[in-house]
Amino acid sequence: MLRRLLDRVAGRRAEARRLLPFVAVALVVLLAAAGGWLVASWLDDEEEPAAPAPQIFIRDAAAPEETEELGFPAFATRNTTRIGAADATATAAAVALAVFPSSGGLEGPPAVAIADAGDPHSAIAAASLFAPPLRTPLLLSEGRELPELTADALAALAPSGSAATERRQAFVLGRAARPAQLRTRAVDGANPAELAAGIARLRAELTDEDPRHVIVASSDELAYAMPAAAWAARSGDPVLYAQRDSVPAPTRRALRRWKRTAVYLLGPESVLSRRVERELEKVAGRVRRVGAEGPVENAIEFARYADGDFGWDINDPGHGFVIANSARPADAGAAAPLSASGAWGPLLVTDAADAPPPALAGYLLDLKPGYVNDPTRAVYNRVWIVGDEEAVSVGFQARVDELAELAPVRSGTGAQELGPKPPEPETPQDDPGTRGNSRKGR
Repeated sequence: MLRRLLDRVAGRRAEARRLLPFVAVALVVLLAAAGGWLVASWLDDEEEPAAPAPQIFIRDAAAPEETEELGFPAFATRNTTRIGAADATATAAAVALAVFPSSGGLEGPPAVAIADAGDPHSAIAAASLFAPPLRTPLLLSEGRELPELTADALAALAPSGSAATERRQAFVLGRAARPAQLRTRAVDGANPAELAAGIARLRAELTDEDPRHVIVASSDELAYAMPAAAWAARSGDPVLYAQRDSVPAPTRRALRRWKRTAVYLLGPESVLSRRVERELEKVAGRVRRVGAEGPVENAIEFARYADGDFGWDINDPGHGFVIANSARPADAGAAAPLSASGAWGPLLVTDAADAPPPALAGYLLDLKPGYVNDPTRAVYNRVWIVGDEEAVSVGFQARVDELAELAPVRSGTGAQELGPKPPEPETPQDDPGTRGNSRKGR
């Protein structure tokens, strides 16, 4: 069991070796405790006074021989924590258990959502079920079967149902597995658009409220849809799907049902064309587009965006962030609860595993926190890294940690402190790095 969990969640045999010293310690403790019990039992048989509780001393416990066996910095640094999962199934189980430790007398979630690991569209759309009052994290099945990792997480979470979930303990999405021992409700859908609309109807029915906003994302290029999951988990706003040049019938029907709901189109025109925008306007009235070319830039644009009560508006330090690889879109839905609990914050994506792309590094640098006199009174950035080292390398994580680290800031004291003014260029030149910074809706 230990080897399986380590291989699935960490995705690295090296991490299993790191835990061997601790396994040895645990075995020594168990053997010593067993020995103490046998001694006590023998004394009871002899009708002698009970011996004092045995004291266990652990000597010569194997210590890590290499720094990589310590688990750091891959597991955590000063400002980052990694969900080191090899796939989205492991990510979902790890995130659910991190958000709902379900120990120490604390209750687990009222219900879970179960999606098929092979259907990342439903994983992203399911994120809206985590927003209050449902608080339903996502677990993943392998078709009609529950992998042991998911089954173990489900047993630990022990969803009990609530009034908000109509006493249902699990919502089974599409072709996902249905746990026989739980009270479940199924959400069917023959395609991504139909299933996403069904999830949206489920939330509206359970909360008895129409959504305030709807996000329409690309079903063709899910790297551009990934940021929607984090916002859906925070707000409860449903995620619906469109193709590059067409709006599927299930999406149109859902929008007609909620005529007063504001619609936001996530992605540039190369992903969701002007034709799609015009079709949505015929159904829903005014449509606001937010996005940028490239999945990395698109996620940053969405993180910066604000339009009334819609959008993260993250343009200053002091926030939580989640970073996932754009090649693993199901991770967005699996990790969505991290954006709506603890240190709340948007999902950012990377299209490179070895180092932060320039746009991502620039955004984090722009939000780097600082202090003048007292660092204990400052604000801080916290970053979740999602995926194993193949998805996001340790070097990448170290760079992000540095970009998130609190830094001392010196107040200006005049030109003498800063040095002489540089000479003016002979020929005026445009700064290629300068562009508009307006993030408000059109």
